[in-house]
Amino acid sequence: MKLDLDKKIAGLLVPVFAIRTESDLGVGDTEGVKQMVDWCAGHGFRVLQLLPINETGEDNSPYNAISAIALDPTTIAIPPGELLSGAKQASIADEATLAGLRSGPVNYRQVKPLKQRVLWEAFLNFGARTKDKPRTAEFRAFMQNNAAWLPDYTLFRSLMELNGGQPAWEQWPQEHRGPDTARTWLGKQSKTKREELRQRELFFAYVQWLAHEQWSAVRQHAEARGVALMGDIPFGVSRNSADVWAHRELFDLEWSGGAPPEKVFKLDEFTMKWGQNWGVPLYRWDAHQREGFRWWRLRVSETSRIFHAFRIDHVLGFYRIYAFPWKPEDNWQFEKLTEEQAAKKTGGRLPRFWQGPDETPAQKKANRQQGERVLRVIQEAAGETTVIAEDLGLVPDYVPASLASLGIPGFKIPHFERNKDYTWADAAAYPRHSIATPATHDHEPLAAQWQTLWKEHEDARAKQDHHRAHVSWLELQRFVWWCGWDGSHIPREFTPELHEAYCRRLFQSSSWLAVLMITDVFAQTARFNVPGPMAETNWAERIDRPISQLDHDPALLAKTQMIERLLREAGR
Repeated sequence: MKLDLDKKIAGLLVPVFAIRTESDLGVGDTEGVKQMVDWCAGHGFRVLQLLPINETGEDNSPYNAISAIALDPTTIAIPPGELLSGAKQASIADEATLAGLRSGPVNYRQVKPLKQRVLWEAFLNFGARTKDKPRTAEFRAFMQNNAAWLPDYTLFRSLMELNGGQPAWEQWPQEHRGPDTARTWLGKQSKTKREELRQRELFFAYVQWLAHEQWSAVRQHAEARGVALMGDIPFGVSRNSADVWAHRELFDLEWSGGAPPEKVFKLDEFTMKWGQNWGVPLYRWDAHQREGFRWWRLRVSETSRIFHAFRIDHVLGFYRIYAFPWKPEDNWQFEKLTEEQAAKKTGGRLPRFWQGPDETPAQKKANRQQGERVLRVIQEAAGETTVIAEDLGLVPDYVPASLASLGIPGFKIPHFERNKDYTWADAAAYPRHSIATPATHDHEPLAAQWQTLWKEHEDARAKQDHHRAHVSWLELQRFVWWCGWDGSHIPREFTPELHEAYCRRLFQSSSWLAVLMITDVFAQTARFNVPGPMAETNWAERIDRPISQLDHDPALLAKTQMIERLLREAGR
C-alpha cells in the first residue's frame, strides 16, 4: 500500500490513548484503532495518523519511551473471554471500576496496573494450555525472530520490577546497571530466583507478542479498508530506557536534548528563557556510523512493519540538536539565573547546538551533511514505507532544500507560513510534497486558537494597550483573510461558517496530504499535550464518546458531513 505523493488525499490525527470504545479498559487500544480506521474509511480520510506507540515511562509521554521498539502494553485490546475467562477478568476489575475508567481522561495510575494484572492472568492461562502447541510454537518463533532486541528489553523490564517499577537504571544497584553485569548477577542467584525472573522475562515477551500480533492485524484491517496508517518515530529515546541501558556506547549522557526558546511556546518562565529540555540523551553519531547504524535500521524496520508511513519527530535534531548541560529535573535551579550565573554553576557550559550552530557557511554545510547522512539511512531502512519530516520550530534555511533533495515531505501550518508583510502565505503555493495541517498534537486546536487570539485582543483593550490591541486585531484579520473572508466581520466565537471556511482553504492547498486532528473535525478545544510542563493532563485527553456513537450525535455528524463535502470538492 505504497502512498503516491502526487495524489492529493486527507488524513485524520488521533492519538491511540484518545480513542474511546465501549469495551476498552480506560485507554485507547488496537480494537479502537480498527474502529477508527472504519470511521476514516466511511468519511473520506485515506490516512490515519497516530502518535508513537512504544512503551511509555512514568511521564506517559510517547516521545520519551522506555523502548524504541517494544510496543506499549496499554494499546493491547483485551476482549472479554479471549485471553482469559470472562469471570476471571471480571474478578480483576468490576463494572463500576471499568465505568469510571472509561469516562473522562486516561487515569494512568489505575489503567497501567490494571492492564498488567489482566495480561499476567492471560499469560498464566496461556502457559496452562499445554495442548495448544501451534500457539506455543508461534510464541517461540516470535522470540527467535526478535532476538536482536527482545532479550535485553525483557531483562530490563524484569529488573525494573525488582527496583520498585522505576526505569531510572542509574539508580539501581551496580550489578543491575548493564546487561552484562545483570546476567552475571542473575547466574549467581538461587535456582528459585532465576526461575522467578525467567518467568517474568517470558511474561514481558508474551506481552510484546500479543501487541505485535494485534498491530499486525490492525495493519491488515487498514489495508482492507483502503486506509494507510501513519506512525511516528521520536527523535530521541528516554535516558531511562532499555536502549540506553543496553547500548551505552551509542548515547551521550552528559547532555540532554531539547529545543531552543520559541515565541510560540510561552508556557512557563524556564521555557521562555532557556527553551524545552526534553532530557533525551544525545546520539554519538560516530558510534552509530561505526556499527552501520544498526540500532537505527532496526528501529525503522520495526516501525515499517506496522505503518505505511511515519513521521520523524523533530527532524531538525538530525542536523543539529539544541542541548542542555543539565537534566530536566534540575531546570528549576536555572530558571531565574543569568547566563553568567548558569555558566558558573555548570563549569562554563551553557545550552547550545550540537554538533555545532549554523553561524557560518561551513557550519551549515557540515550540519546539512550530517542530517542527510542519517536520513538516507532511515529512508533505506524504511523501504516502501513513506518517510515524513516534522520540520517545525526554528528551522535552518538549508533544511527545506535538504528535505526536498531527499524527497521527504515536511509540514506546513498556515499560521506559521508568512509573507513579508506577515500575512499568511497562500496555501496554493505550498509544495506538493508537504503536509498541511492547522496544528499538531503539541498545539491548540483551531477553536482554541481562535479563543486565544480573541482573549489576547480583549485583554489588550481592557488594559488600554492600544499597540497590542491593534496587533492582536490584525492577527484576527489575517486569520479570516486566509480563509477567504474580507475581514469586515470577525465573529467573537469560532462559528460553523469560519470552521468551514478554514477547512475549505486547507483542503484546497497544493499539499499532497491535508491532516486534521479529530478535535479540529468537530471544532473542539481539547488539547492532547502542552510542551514543557510535565502534568498529568498531558497525554490523557480522550474523545468525548465511543467511536460507535460519533455519527449518532446530530451536531458532530453535521460537522463530519461538512468535512466530507469539502474533501470531495477539493478532489481529496
